[in-house]
Amino acid sequence: MGSYYDIDDIIAEEEPVSVVLQQPANGVGIDPSAEKNCVDQGSKVELPFWLANELCQRNAVSVLVPACFDEKTRLEIQADPACVDLRSRSPYFYEFGCKMAPIVGDRTLGFLLFSAFRSRYKELLTKAHTASYVAAPKILSRLTKEEVNLYEAAQSSVAAFKKWRVGGRRFQPASVLGRKRRSDE
Repeated sequence: MGSYYDIDDIIAEEEPVSVVLQQPANGVGIDPSAEKNCVDQGSKVELPFWLANELCQRNAVSVLVPACFDEKTRLEIQADPACVDLRSRSPYFYEFGCKMAPIVGDRTLGFLLFSAFRSRYKELLTKAHTASYVAAPKILSRLTKEEVNLYEAAQSSVAAFKKWRVGGRRFQPASVLGRKRRSDE
């Protein structure tokens, strides 16, 4: 997982999550247009993940599976993972999913993330090695933040390999080989 200062980790934890309150909450002011400053037990509210996670650990709320991991998304990923626009669902789809899996208690969520990443990873590397720089914006528009980082790393490694391949001398003789040995006679 990310570190305390990792901006991507902080942004991933800002994703809104639907929760159901297990206890009434007084003085929270979640809805500014409400007449009273309390939320009844059983109410469904949207909270950022970091807050929902803390409240879930204290058994104050139960977290619902977010819309980005709904059945429609699962069916699309099973059909053809490479064509699914995961960025529109959540720019931090994998990181957020890894954080959500233990909280919602959905055992299939981890497998969904693994299978989606595995099949998209193969396609991603193929496109990174073969796609031109003109086609890159179209490809990058559907990728999550993690996948964009992998794509850029793959393209930079391809560029470094091509530079090395057409470059000058590949081997440099060791400095010791140029000196002659002194005879003991």
